[in-house]
Formats: sequence, structure tokens, C-alpha cells
Amino acid sequence: MDLNLTDRAYVVTAASQGLGFATAQALVDDGARVLIAARRAEALEAARGSLGDRAIAMSVDLSAPDAGERLRDHATEYLGRVDGVLVNVGGPSPGAALDYTDAEWTAAIDGVLLASVRVMRAFAPVIVDGGSILSVLSTTVREPILGLGASNVLRPGLAMLVKELSIELAPRVRVNGILPGRIATERMATLSQGDPATLAAIEGSIPLRRLGEPEEFGRVAAFLLSPAASYVTGALVPVDGGILHSPW
Repeated sequence: MDLNLTDRAYVVTAASQGLGFATAQALVDDGARVLIAARRAEALEAARGSLGDRAIAMSVDLSAPDAGERLRDHATEYLGRVDGVLVNVGGPSPGAALDYTDAEWTAAIDGVLLASVRVMRAFAPVIVDGGSILSVLSTTVREPILGLGASNVLRPGLAMLVKELSIELAPRVRVNGILPGRIATERMATLSQGDPATLAAIEGSIPLRRLGEPEEFGRVAAFLLSPAASYVTGALVPVDGGILHSPW
């Protein structure tokens, strides 16, 4: 399928590796230009080099209050236009909901919820007509995952932000959410702690009986960002190998 991305420009956050990088790669492969952003400058530059001359990079910490504005200004200056943004923020630290301290809850809220709001607020006015915002959520939007207390609380809030903005920004900008399940990323390796038995149990819980590959996520994300998904807004799309059992 031709996603009609030639000469279009996208911003992808947390893009030095994993889901963000896979999305940037899918966009570039279909002809788009991308601005990739992440905190670690060295890893970010390596990612930019892998993507080639249609990619530029900016090192930024999305938890900073002015990060959204600085990223927007860099994008509009160097890309000239913004057709869409993948809003991807790091997951909060694992733990039981009542075991987090106030400081840990504050850090999780700032790093997940407020960071996403800031990026969306900064970019919404400059995205071209017909463009899109795609928020990386989680299957915790619909079902909690034991041991991910903060994510279980915050991701559903982001899902409602997607729904709200899909109405507020219509018809000019589409807003969707994408729900990765168990994908073979560095975070999944951290959550499984490298234990083969834990990993086998995770894989056994997935109807497709394997972890997803980042590239499988990236292709769906690129589609949702692209004009090929021009009548899709307010949707929460799982990429989870069937692990969610509810029909909505």
C-alpha cells in the first residue's frame, strides 16, 4: 500500500530505539522526512545515521516544561511543515500502585501525562490540515498489567485525552492512539528481567505465541499517521498479538 508520504514531514519522539525508531523507519521507507527526538544524544545520532538523509535529530527531555515548544520550533524551522506527530513517552517505573511515593507519582505524571499534553498542545496549531497526532499508549488502557501500577492508572487517562482531542481538533487534525502489547524492545527485556521462564510465560499468554517485532508496530503506526488513514480518528488500535480479549 502506498501511504502517500512522499515529501510529508513527521516528528517522532522517543525515537532513538524501539517503537519510536521503528515508526520513524517505516515513515522514511515510504518517502517521508522525519525529525526524531530523544534524550540520549549519542543513541539519537546513531539512529539518525541509520535512517539516512531524510532524517534530522534533536536531543530533548520531554519532561522539561518547555520541551514541546522547543521541539515544535525546531521542526517548523528545519522541516518546513509538520504533517503529524508520534507522541511516544517512556513508561513509568514498575511497581504496585500503593507502593509509589508521592515523588514517584509526581515523576510518573510529569513524564507520561504532562509530557504528552505539552507535545500535543505545542504541535496542534502547526500541523497541516489533514494531518494527525498518534499517541503511543498500552494495552493497560483496557486491562491492567500486574506490577505496572502507574502505567495502569496513567495510560487510560491518555486514552481519554486522545478521545477528547479527536473531537476538539476535528476536522482539521486526526488524533488516534496505538496500543502496543508485548513487543521485543529494551523495556520488555527490563520487565522480564532476562528470565527465560518469565519470557516464556509472557509469550504463552499471547494468542500468536510470540513477542511482536518493533517493525510490526512501526508499520501500523505509520499507516495511522498517514493520509491512507484519512477517515480514522478517535480510534485506539491494539498491536498486541491478540492479548486483549475484550471487544472494545
